[in-house]
This record gives sequence, C-alpha cells and structure tokens, in this order.
Amino acid sequence: MSTKIAVAIVHGVGITKPDFAEEMIEEIKERFSKKTGLDAGAALVFRPVYWGHILQQPEDELWRRMKQGGDLDFTSLRRFMVSFAADALAYQPAEGERDKYEEIHAVYAREMCWLADNAGADAPLVVIAHSLGTIITSNYFYDLTKFRRLVPETVREEMNTKRTPLERGETLACLYTLGSPIALWSLRYDDFGRPIEVPAAAFKDHHPALVPHAGWENFYDPDDIIGYPLKSLNDAYGQAVKRDVPVNAGGLFTSWNPGSHVAYWTDNDVTVPVAENLVALWKAMDS
Repeated sequence: MSTKIAVAIVHGVGITKPDFAEEMIEEIKERFSKKTGLDAGAALVFRPVYWGHILQQPEDELWRRMKQGGDLDFTSLRRFMVSFAADALAYQPAEGERDKYEEIHAVYAREMCWLADNAGADAPLVVIAHSLGTIITSNYFYDLTKFRRLVPETVREEMNTKRTPLERGETLACLYTLGSPIALWSLRYDDFGRPIEVPAAAFKDHHPALVPHAGWENFYDPDDIIGYPLKSLNDAYGQAVKRDVPVNAGGLFTSWNPGSHVAYWTDNDVTVPVAENLVALWKAMDS
C-alpha cells in the first residue's frame, strides 16, 4: 500500500515552459507542512504534465502569418484567443486525424508512469488541471476507463509494463478543475456529455478510507470568459462534480476581467482548499 499521494498538475493555454507549476507546488507544500508539521516531500509527490511544446511551434507560426495579413487591434487579447482556439482545435481529433491528441495523451501517460514509479503503484492520484488541460484530463481518463481497448498504442507504450492501478486510472481520487471550458465542449453532445467518475469506480477497492475525502471540485472566476460552472450541465455532471466554487482569481490588474483566466495558479481561493484536502487525505491514509 502506497504511503504517498501523487499530485499531477496539468496546464492549459498560454504555457510555454515546463516549470509552469513550480510556484503552485511550493505554495501547496508550504501550506501542507504548516498544517501537518511534516516535510511535504515525505507525503506528496508532484509532477507537472507539460504538453505545450507539442502545439507551440505551429501556433507561433499561425500567429506570425496572421500578423502579416494586416494591422490588428487588441493584439494581447487576440494572441490569447488565438492560443486558446488554435490549441483547442489542434488537440481535438478530426475524423481520421488524431496525431496531436495521441501525442498529448502519450505525454500524460508518461507522467502517470513516473508518478506510479515515484509515489507508488497504487498511490491515490490527485489531478489539478487548468483551462484546456481540464479537457485533456477529462478525455484521457474517459478513454482510459470507458474505452480502454481504444487507447492508442502510442499511449500504451508510455505505460509501465505492469500497467499499475494508478496508470489504469483506478486510483484517481480528486480532480480540481480551474477555469474549465468543459461546459463549452459539452455542446458537441446532444445531452451535454457524460463526465468522468471522480473518484474512479475502482478507487474504493484500493483506498476505502479515503472515499469521503475524494471528489471533483470545479473552480471558476465569474470574470473568466473561458471558465464555467459544471454541475448545472445535466444530471450526470450534477452528480459527478462535488461543487462549483466561484473564486476571485488574481490581483489588482486581473481579478476583475478576463485576465483572471491565467491567475488561478497561486490564488488563495484555490491553493488553500486544495492543500487542506490533501491534508485530510493524508490523515485518512495514516489512520
């Protein structure tokens, strides 16, 4: 039985460096240590899931070509929207074209393998995902648990040969979605879609004592035009999401406008409850 908690952090649009999660990790570790009196490194194993490099070059080239076409106003806002829309369209597979989708999911699988090796094969898995990263996370675990036979070989190749419970998605305990556009993606389905299960259906078989502390919490800023509540989408999401949490992300220049979309990472409204629940999970494991 694992004695550590695996924490994956998945970025969204606008991230160009693999160290994107460092500030959030340090803040959560500090809060965890203050609450427990322990070195967070003895209990928590963090791993960023950095997929941005797969789409960055074609996105940059698209932006260069667009600027060549003529003068553009609101360039910062346009650049952000191009980043979001271009990444979303490039990631979502078209008929017979799944290259980027599979490449990104292969990165995800590789990091899950790393977490299984470093936190434990059956370690409780906590995922913190932002923006498009919430779509990627939802798709990844949906494919893994609902359509396992359809998981592409490029993704399977990144998994541990033992296919540990963590890698199979069986130990998914908590999902924190930040500024999630899942509500927009739900328009692709007649009934607004089916959510993943959090905790995973098999979680109770691995960590029954942790079930009361597991679940899906969705953080959104009302000023964030990309992030939306999820519980009201349909009955399935109403059951799957423990709660929608409105927050005021960012500071003086971002908390009151769409810039709040990129300000969740170290906002107290996010890091405090996440750290507190990690403490609750840890105490339940230790009891």
